[in-house]
Amino acid sequence: MKKVLILIATIFSLLLQAQDRPKLVVGIVVDQMKMDYLYRFSNDFSADGFKRLMNDGYVFHNMQYNYMPTFTGPGHAAIYTGTTPSTNGIVGNEWFSRKLGKEVYCTDDANASTLVVGTEKEGKMSPKNLLSTTITDELKLATNFKGKVIGISLKDRGAILPAGHFANWAFWYAKTGEFISSDFYGKKIPDWVTEFNNEKHYMSYINKGWELLKPVDTYNESLADDNPYEGKLNGAKPVFPYNLKEMYEKNDAGIIRATPFGNDLLEEFAKKAIEKEELGKDDNTDFLTVSFSSTDYVGHNLGPRSMELQDTYLRLDLTIADFLNYLDKKVGKGNYLVFLTADHAGAENAKFLNDNKYNVTNVEPKEIVKALKKFSTDTFGEDLVLNYSNFNLFFNKELLQKKELKLKKVKQAFKDFLMTQDQVKRVYSEEEILANSGNDYYLNCIAKGYDPTQDGDLVILDKPGYIEYGPTGTSHGTPYSYDTHVPLVFYGWNIKKGETHDRKEITQIAPTLAQKLKITFPNATEAKVLTEVLEK
Repeated sequence: MKKVLILIATIFSLLLQAQDRPKLVVGIVVDQMKMDYLYRFSNDFSADGFKRLMNDGYVFHNMQYNYMPTFTGPGHAAIYTGTTPSTNGIVGNEWFSRKLGKEVYCTDDANASTLVVGTEKEGKMSPKNLLSTTITDELKLATNFKGKVIGISLKDRGAILPAGHFANWAFWYAKTGEFISSDFYGKKIPDWVTEFNNEKHYMSYINKGWELLKPVDTYNESLADDNPYEGKLNGAKPVFPYNLKEMYEKNDAGIIRATPFGNDLLEEFAKKAIEKEELGKDDNTDFLTVSFSSTDYVGHNLGPRSMELQDTYLRLDLTIADFLNYLDKKVGKGNYLVFLTADHAGAENAKFLNDNKYNVTNVEPKEIVKALKKFSTDTFGEDLVLNYSNFNLFFNKELLQKKELKLKKVKQAFKDFLMTQDQVKRVYSEEEILANSGNDYYLNCIAKGYDPTQDGDLVILDKPGYIEYGPTGTSHGTPYSYDTHVPLVFYGWNIKKGETHDRKEITQIAPTLAQKLKITFPNATEAKVLTEVLEK
């Protein structure tokens, strides 16, 4: 009888434990991270960073973005809302709004003001353009606003969108070298942030410069230093070592963003936030969102095959290792839940592919606009192009009416013209997008990223491998796997070790967290979950 009672008590205890939430959830987003980097650089990673997550956590090898355009703002919004731009409203980093007739930045807020003197323009930000709730919002509601939510990033959008509407704070990096916020979150920036800013942590990185972390022969997964596919870094020739002090003197403290030390600085700030805000200290689950942006800046400038990018990931690996060790000590092993993913991946440099006999190329966006305007003038006697950006073409409706031109006829003429361009695979009209049946995979991706009040009259799908960017570095934005395939690893509290190669979609992360934490789904999610990390 005694053994039965002990067994019942043990089972009851385990059931109660299973219902508990972690003390802290940490969402890590690595900007422009391809899943490939976890494979390609694996031999040079430490045992305690990315490998620790992959060896002891649950790895989703085939996580895909399910919409276009694959940019930073939409990526962060999709991860945390569990829905796509067509619903959450973040259809780009910036976009030409059909409704407003002007360009909109994803986190702009004219009614917000900075809390740090000297950063007036950089601080006028909030999540007001985000139309749906986030998993962080739902955690605030579930804990009756007792759980803390803090978002941090070098980029404003990387801090604000994940933190959601109800966050205690979102902090982002300014060109002055300070972490800033807006009065959307509070009347006065916390004293600990002011103290951190006054210590000018960024200068220690600038003063020591950037040299390779490891011997040069370690970087055999990358092209040679100063190859023809690299652009300049903060105006400097792309060759190690980098004199960051000289760059700083010619520019400002923003130069650290395009070095791996931007990630290190952010980790310092993250640890300070955990300490000073006492995250993970009580029974109300807290949530810290951390977005590492330096990988994106380096990737854009120097490309995915540069030694600089590999060095950035080798250093980020050590940063992740240090951060996990800090969480072990500060919050306690088994008390925190971490997930790591990316807001998008990135293309190969088109010139590099072409030089290796793949017949693709880069196309400058300004050249596309120039060609569209010339076609319009030659065909209709007027420039009917109001805007071209984010693969969206907008027509000047007022001028169409004035010239008594039928929109349907104009659309078809432009579609026919665009289909003669080397880079274009398909052109979709608004009508085709809204009538999407789901049978055309790429049209389905475009439809999930399309908002008829904000997006264009036509949306262009380029052929695979082509890139609307300059000849050096790289970019992203398409629905092709090189832009959509990102890592996802869950680690820590109630996460079993394992892996899957089944296709998953980025919008499954937020509803999975909701189920894991036993809270309400974000309000616009389709609620498709990753059952693998929900199993006991």
